[in-house]
Amino acid sequence: MKITVIGGGPGGLYTALLTKKARPDWEVEIFERNQADDTFGFGVVFSDETLDEFLSRDKPVFDRIKDEFAYWDDVAVHFKGQEMRCAGNGFCGTSRHTLLRILQDRCIELGVKMEFGAEIDPAQLNTQFADSDVIVAGDGINSAIRDHHKEAFQPSTTWKSNRFCWMGSTRPMGEFNYFFRETEHGQMVAHCYQYEKDHSTWVFEMDEATWQGHGFEEFDEEGSKAKLEEIFAEELMGHPLLLNRSNWRNFPRIFCENWYTDNIVILGDAKASAHFSIGSGTKLAMECAIALADALLEHAETDVQTAFKAYDDARRTPCQIIQHNADVSLAWFEHMNRSWDMDPFQFAMVVMCRAKSITYDNLIVRDPEFVRKADDEWYARHLAETGEDLTKTRPTPMFSKFKLRDMELMNRVVMSPMAQYSCDGDGVPNDWHKVHYVSHAQGGTGMIYTEMTCPSADARITTGCPGMWNDEQEAAWKSIVDMIHTTSVAKVTMQIGHAGRKGSTQLGWEKMDHPIADEGANWPLVSASPIPWFDGISQTPAELDRAGMDRIKADFVQATERAARAGFDMIELHCAHGYLMASFLSPLTNLRTDNYGGSVENRLRFPLEVFAAMRAVWPAERPMAVRVSGTDWKDGGLTEADLISIAEAFRDAGCDLIDVSAGQTVPDQQPVYGRMFQAHLAEAVRNVPKIATMAVGAITEAAQVNTILHTRRADLVAIGRPHMWNPYFTHQAAAWYGAINREAWPKQYESGAIQAFREAEKNREKMLELQRKAKPGRHSHNG
Repeated sequence: MKITVIGGGPGGLYTALLTKKARPDWEVEIFERNQADDTFGFGVVFSDETLDEFLSRDKPVFDRIKDEFAYWDDVAVHFKGQEMRCAGNGFCGTSRHTLLRILQDRCIELGVKMEFGAEIDPAQLNTQFADSDVIVAGDGINSAIRDHHKEAFQPSTTWKSNRFCWMGSTRPMGEFNYFFRETEHGQMVAHCYQYEKDHSTWVFEMDEATWQGHGFEEFDEEGSKAKLEEIFAEELMGHPLLLNRSNWRNFPRIFCENWYTDNIVILGDAKASAHFSIGSGTKLAMECAIALADALLEHAETDVQTAFKAYDDARRTPCQIIQHNADVSLAWFEHMNRSWDMDPFQFAMVVMCRAKSITYDNLIVRDPEFVRKADDEWYARHLAETGEDLTKTRPTPMFSKFKLRDMELMNRVVMSPMAQYSCDGDGVPNDWHKVHYVSHAQGGTGMIYTEMTCPSADARITTGCPGMWNDEQEAAWKSIVDMIHTTSVAKVTMQIGHAGRKGSTQLGWEKMDHPIADEGANWPLVSASPIPWFDGISQTPAELDRAGMDRIKADFVQATERAARAGFDMIELHCAHGYLMASFLSPLTNLRTDNYGGSVENRLRFPLEVFAAMRAVWPAERPMAVRVSGTDWKDGGLTEADLISIAEAFRDAGCDLIDVSAGQTVPDQQPVYGRMFQAHLAEAVRNVPKIATMAVGAITEAAQVNTILHTRRADLVAIGRPHMWNPYFTHQAAAWYGAINREAWPKQYESGAIQAFREAEKNREKMLELQRKAKPGRHSHNG
């Protein structure tokens, strides 16, 4: 068996080393275009977990590497003249040159053939290496092999907006430092860590406007060095910056749909790049190298394609998770100016939690003193803004009050609208709805949302959807609202929406989004434009004309009046998820050429007309919300600029809260799922136009709620599916944090509350003790 590795980076070297060690009879060779002692950049970062992997795979490499590492525990955020330290992060760095040397030496010991200064023509791979069974393309972020075989690998490259460059310094440091600087041309940051004695890496990053404003475009490396030494003189403490191909660049976000073709398999940055801000690029390459070596050793002699598939199966999901975390972290640095008005510890919390993989509870375990100081700052700010003093009870942000107009919520947790599809065809809420909503109100949540409720029979998604167009429906809803108000502290919001082209479909547990099976039971549909949901399957909706707009607006007005009489505390206009109002907002579903199509201002026109008519009849002391899709998860759809324009327009029309969801606009959407995967959309609305905002989407833990609130991603947090199986989510969280509020528990359940708090305190102490005893250094600085 012959393995040829193109590219002598850490991933390529480690793949060669592991395969040759396990199979000395295989011929393994490496071709690298640079010389053996060439290296670019300065340091690399690893977690203890990766070092453990080194130990289990090759002890000689581990023994040599561990003595070369600089270890540190703290992350220090320097902002507005203050230093905020967070301990318990446990990671380490070493010189990239040292890492390559150790891997090269070990390859030589094992008999790997290595040739440096070798220029490989990707068009000649099959000729030059005709006798190779496997060719590993590890030729870096600018991979010529990947580009030559782009039809097979299907790479996509997105150039990110921030400018950055790598430099070094002789300044020693015992922690990872983020130095944030305000300059006359904008904000910038230096990401810094020591990688060997008296040497540290400095990565400078800023947006295009700041870079242009300082004239870096006109500077060579020496000129940039001098300018940065001037700006960061205080941080450098008299030490110089060092250069090593320290050119300014933009980060290329690379992802390949396919990882192999014929006998060529792709590895490292050539296949997927992870932004430097989470320190996982080399880690990603090494872990993929381990998986590739394992797959080759198990399958290659039998079938190379099977080996490649095993490698893909093992690493694709972990790779995508790391890349997603890196993307989220990168996006925060692109918009760090949005957090610049924050107080120092809130800003530091955002830095620590920016990629969403670290939560409030994680930080409590890592450094309770850091969290205590951040909480102190949060409570002081909350007291100044609202008059509520939480400095003694310290219940965490999720158990602080929140007010919209005259409606005051006891806490920041909201039960999301969740379709029940349980009406009997008449749109009247029944016993199921009463049990569902009232029982969840006993669970301690600050506010309960109804499922989307329709203002007319032809506005429904399914025959099981509730309505608000007749007296019987109004009376049923009033009964539910009255019981919630009498038995709990929860407020109640009715979400009102029209299904548009997504109407007249089967129940959610049948063939979702497909027309009702009994063709005679379907009703005519309308939308912004005559585009069916499923081509050839769904009904083509009629394009809504002026008369239709007036009729539907009147339907929404009467539903609003009924909701007011039924006692709802707030109403929300549903302008998301591809329903009628959303079909006007999205350029994917609004192809009109009249005053209701085209620009975002025109696309907003009809939803704003409906909102204004509702606001006019809704009591002035009660708030109104709007749910929007922050993105369509589809090229050509809603942009962040659209989202901000939409939010501002509704705010100016009298909207009190923007509920930011995403997607479900078109069936071929391509969402990027993950924990709190839509929170960045709420964060944009909260921090740019600074409108009260609610976050929703894959929020499953109380720790995530507190993270979102602490870092100003939203003011309220809506939780859906977890409430389906745990109506007492909020009570459980209150017990965990020791946030005692007797008003939130029904008197009938007081003895249960006492036990819940007692048991939670015991469990919390046990868990914290176990975590303290766990091996340190399992963390990274990736936020």
